[in-house]
Amino acid sequence: MKKLLTVVIASLLLTLVNSHGDVRAAGQNRGPQRGSRVGVENRVEMPHAAAAPAGLSAERLTRIDAVLQQYVDEGRLAGAVALVLRDGQPAYERALGWSDKEAGRRMAPNTIFRIASQTKAITSVAALALMEEGKLTLTDPVSRYIPSFAGSKVAVPGSAPGAAPEIVPAKRPITIRDLLTHTAGISYGTDRHVAALYEVKGLGPAAGFGWFTADKDEPICDTMERLGTLPFVAQPGEAWVYGYNTDILGCIVERASGTTLDAFVRSRITGPLGMKDTQFFLPPDQRDRLAAVYSIGTDGKISRAADGPRGQGAYVDGPRRSFAGGAGLLSTARDYARFLEMIRKGGAIDGVRILAPRTVALMTTNQVGTLHSPNGLGFGLGFETTDLFGANGLDSEGSFGWGGAYSTMYRVDPEARLVLVLMIQVLPGPSDIGRKFPTLVYQALTESQKP
Repeated sequence: MKKLLTVVIASLLLTLVNSHGDVRAAGQNRGPQRGSRVGVENRVEMPHAAAAPAGLSAERLTRIDAVLQQYVDEGRLAGAVALVLRDGQPAYERALGWSDKEAGRRMAPNTIFRIASQTKAITSVAALALMEEGKLTLTDPVSRYIPSFAGSKVAVPGSAPGAAPEIVPAKRPITIRDLLTHTAGISYGTDRHVAALYEVKGLGPAAGFGWFTADKDEPICDTMERLGTLPFVAQPGEAWVYGYNTDILGCIVERASGTTLDAFVRSRITGPLGMKDTQFFLPPDQRDRLAAVYSIGTDGKISRAADGPRGQGAYVDGPRRSFAGGAGLLSTARDYARFLEMIRKGGAIDGVRILAPRTVALMTTNQVGTLHSPNGLGFGLGFETTDLFGANGLDSEGSFGWGGAYSTMYRVDPEARLVLVLMIQVLPGPSDIGRKFPTLVYQALTESQKP
């Protein structure tokens, strides 16, 4: 009888604990309550070490939770979604903090983020798919598709402070290859010696930080035709210059395919891959899924960014006409990780082929020598490449990746069979969590990796 009573009491206690856990989890879905401490209400319950894919320590993966939660508690991030794939399977996925702190909306795995320059990889794939069809070649001059580039000029800074730049002809035509590798000499027009010229044309300082076009009530090719009349900042092929290159490429995709960039991306990339949440503009009925943008002050703490091109943008209520191949897409961590897994697997996934394996190898191999960096980092046709172990944290040689202006980042490590995606919304930033996150993933690897 005593033994039976003990079993009954234990069962009742277990039921009470489980009930308490359910109540606490439900409470975590609420926004900040009046008089509550946000850091406490927002705390993630750290999971016990559970099964992890072979070669990864589940216990060490929980270190990511602790660091991300610390950033939220200290007001350095509103929230984040972190996703790690190993051999294509989720090894780690967390959504924590707030997608909109002021509205009390919690971050979720399907929260949508502005991915800015992570758009570049998708547009680069679009261009290379057209190359595979024979509709363009890497050596094609840009002027074949955008006539204003036939007379490209370069602005050379004046020798004296404040002197007007000298405008000289480009030494050779800019090619599609130059655009893919960012060696066309084209910046975002915010350089001091050309900023005023770009601003008059609605570019550079007139476009937020230079790259924002979501509020433009014109097709992207109209904007790029106007860009072609402006001087660039370096001679083609002589320097690695980050700028409008992939926006120009997006216009070329439109003209080579005969359809808009959003339609081409949807029909040839995101649709076949099942990336239903990757698009240039968000339907109004989904606005609550879009994470709010925050900026970081000099004290390292976040505050809600203003509306407009330097903050929340025009991705829901904008004109919906400018499909910017360099910085315009929205996506989720899961969608973007699927795109990257397709690249990691040589251009195909689940029976859907987007690119040939040889084309993917070209994309992910350094094509610029030391123009991008003399210290072991290169640039392929759309991705930064790690050419030397130690050049980029704990990346294996052969890894590749990039990030976005809203402080999102991603990494693909074929040797370690990893895809890493971190989604946050900080502009301007960056938050240094983007540098810490890959290390937190790599330290959980238990397999020896070849240097």
